[in-house]
Amino acid sequence: MSLVPAETVILGLVVVVALAFDFTNGFHDTANAMATSIATQALRPRTAVLLSAVLNLVGAFLSIEVALTVTNAVINIQDSDGSPRPELIGDGGVALLLILLAGLVGAIVWNVLTWLFGLPSSSSHALFGGLIGATVAGLGWSGVKWVGDGSTLDGVVGKVILPAVMSPAIALVVATVGTWLVFRVTEGVAKKYRAAGFRWGQIGSASLVSLAHGTNDAQKTMGIITLALLATGHWTDTGSVPFWVKASCALAIAVGTYLGGWRIIRTLGQGLVKISSPQGMAAESASAAVILAASHLGFAISTTHVATGSILGSGVGKPGAEVRWSVAVRMVTAWLITLPMAGMAGALTWLLGHLLGGGALAAAVMVLLLLLAVGVMYRRSRQAPVNPGNVNEEWAQTRSGTAGGGR
Repeated sequence: MSLVPAETVILGLVVVVALAFDFTNGFHDTANAMATSIATQALRPRTAVLLSAVLNLVGAFLSIEVALTVTNAVINIQDSDGSPRPELIGDGGVALLLILLAGLVGAIVWNVLTWLFGLPSSSSHALFGGLIGATVAGLGWSGVKWVGDGSTLDGVVGKVILPAVMSPAIALVVATVGTWLVFRVTEGVAKKYRAAGFRWGQIGSASLVSLAHGTNDAQKTMGIITLALLATGHWTDTGSVPFWVKASCALAIAVGTYLGGWRIIRTLGQGLVKISSPQGMAAESASAAVILAASHLGFAISTTHVATGSILGSGVGKPGAEVRWSVAVRMVTAWLITLPMAGMAGALTWLLGHLLGGGALAAAVMVLLLLLAVGVMYRRSRQAPVNPGNVNEEWAQTRSGTAGGGR
């Protein structure tokens, strides 16, 4: 009876851990679509996360442009002549698989850590940071496709870094203008009618953000799994994604979304701006427009950055609104360190695997350490939980608990 080849074991671990990352992406980013609707009570908390989960599931099937970006625009898997790099694809693709696994471990650790502190950092940048760190550790700086074919609008620079800088600024401006127009146009409408109408509008705009989130974020994990399949020869088409990969990633992000990242929902819904329904609708509409446009162009943007920029814009655009800039500064700080910190985690994980021989045993140890780290952080989170029952409490009442508590 023959043993299972090492590359098959490692491939299986990569697929499982990739889906685990997709799951954390779901609960980490539920707030992007539903925090304002929950804060204004346009939707009940459980209804909001259920609606978001269903629409994330549907959205994951609408496009594969972002998935192809992850597959082709981060790691240099080809030499200058277009042939596969033997150090990655040779030996059953084990080298590339270990880089992917280490990158995913780094991304999940950062995702869960920022969730623990209620910080809406970018799951996308955690993933790219982990991959870049593991790739640099394994292949050197040349292993990362910083630009593509001499163009700064491709590769990591064009598809990840530039959109990271531009998307929240664009969302902030759009939401600011939209909020100002909303209050200007409706200032003569009776308050009770305006509130009811905007709550219905908010449900529609929040639904659109959830759909857009599925088209962008679920695809990142699709790209990782497809790249692993390419490395092992189980898939050969760099221009498409297997259906089972689409379906499993869509389901994983939907389940994560349904569980609800209540800690981050609280921060975005209560911590930045005391938000009203007109502001919520303007913020969500701006987020959906930016995310859908980016998904169509294949930009792997951070939906967290976009949503946060939109919420800030809704506060700036409303006359007399209070914006808690100290909370915004903490968020921006988390944004700035996400890529390097996740990269460091990915690099250290790869180095550990390398020291252990780089085979199936090394991959198993990586996964066990990941489970241990996540378990410790989850246990810490139960000391100050945030849940559907207290997610809308006044920010000042549980500010310290929110920063470190919730589910």
